Amino acid sequence: MATEGGACCGALYIAVDVGTSSVRTAVIDRDGRIVSFCSEEIRTWQPSNNMYEQSSDEVWSCLCTAVRKACSKVNKSNIRGIGCDATCSLVILDGNGNPVSVTPDQITKRNIILWLDHRAVKEAEFINAKGHDVLKYIGGKISPEMQAPKILWLKKNIDVERWKNISIFLDLPEFLTFKATGRITRSLCSVVCKFNYMGHSSQRINGHLGWIPSFWQEIGLSEFVDDNFRRLGGSSICVPGTQLAQGLSKEAAHDLDLPTGLPVASSLIDAHAGGLGVIGAAIKEELSCESITSRLAIISGTSSCHMAVSKEPLFVSGIWGPYYSAMVPDLWLNEGGQSATGKLIDHVLETHPAWSELQEKAKQSERTVYEEINHILEEVAQSLEHCALLTKDYHVYPDFHGNRSPIADPTLKGMVTGLSLSKDIKSLAVLYLATVQALSCGTKQIIEHLNSSGYDIKAIFICGGLSKNSLFVRCHADVSGKLNIYRQSISIKAPFASEIVSLTGIIFS
Repeated sequence: MATEGGACCGALYIAVDVGTSSVRTAVIDRDGRIVSFCSEEIRTWQPSNNMYEQSSDEVWSCLCTAVRKACSKVNKSNIRGIGCDATCSLVILDGNGNPVSVTPDQITKRNIILWLDHRAVKEAEFINAKGHDVLKYIGGKISPEMQAPKILWLKKNIDVERWKNISIFLDLPEFLTFKATGRITRSLCSVVCKFNYMGHSSQRINGHLGWIPSFWQEIGLSEFVDDNFRRLGGSSICVPGTQLAQGLSKEAAHDLDLPTGLPVASSLIDAHAGGLGVIGAAIKEELSCESITSRLAIISGTSSCHMAVSKEPLFVSGIWGPYYSAMVPDLWLNEGGQSATGKLIDHVLETHPAWSELQEKAKQSERTVYEEINHILEEVAQSLEHCALLTKDYHVYPDFHGNRSPIADPTLKGMVTGLSLSKDIKSLAVLYLATVQALSCGTKQIIEHLNSSGYDIKAIFICGGLSKNSLFVRCHADVSGKLNIYRQSISIKAPFASEIVSLTGIIFS
């Protein structure tokens, strides 16, 4: 428990979450209570419409700053360990652990291809045309958001010397543990979900366990097979949450201002960390495998990930997976998703003529822009039976950044119908509502695909930034029908189609 002045007694743990736009660091106690918190913004470069890049040097620097600030008011002798999650972005390093530029026409320190980067659409189409059996475990199609298409794009588009200079391809979460320990250790979560590693494989193929040589050979990356998958981490793979033997290195301890040798946990992708945190929460019924496998965890932020687990592998067209032990040990994960949710909502707001007016109103009322526009919707809908009726003439097709699930087509574009010449703040509010409704309908479509393939989803657990938006949760409740909806830390009482209950029982062990 926190004491006066921010000091704290008892065991403490450092949790680091690297999202798309910021690093968030929390110091928590054994009961999961946040003792201190800090956030640092991350820069993103966008050299073209479908290209998004970051710098691993900058990410690590921001992480160090956030950790130092978060730990500045606690007794560091009480800190028992540190764990990290991050976006599933591709990090490129040379043999000395230095960045190798991913920008095709210039040398920069931008060595991260961000998860939402769609530069490798043609490479994904090429891989899908090969029809390898590996694709069965990613919903039948590989996405340009995954790492094999991005790596193939790099081979085709950067100069030969840079390509030869690449020593390791990592997911961003694994880069963080590399920086923390000084050693490469790959996480089963990352390699299974993003690098086409067969985590369930019990037999070796040409000496390889989990890596499938024929897949990489067929898509034109036989050099990985030739070097025994060294550039993909080889056999140095462990279960998420494993305590890494080496602990915090001397260099990282200096950067973070923490003790050398502090225990470091192997990483998780950010969405999977969120899914693990909520899908096993004890709400009303006694927790069991049956209750977990009837739940859908939605991790909602820049994009949304829809996580469901099962005892046996379930193959769902257009839904990533099934992945073995990638999130919950010994259970199979299917991962649906929407490539742009928070980013889409922001885009709709920020590109409307009334955006400046909304910002000013929010400033005057001391609300966030989302609280303000939700308030505007309530006022506009006072004479209506239900707020949803405001959009009877508006329809949004929300795939502005392609469709991740269940259509699995990254080339799809968005659409809005029902627009008028109006450019006032009411028209912005109605367009915003229609966008949130469309995203909710996308979730329902994902649930229907899961249920038609063997799932029986009975409840939704929502966490992430959009779980703070009451309209987002309300629309998911309305559209999902009979499902129970749980969201983190917020309780709503309203005559919605579904019950919404506060999620407060998050337990850390």
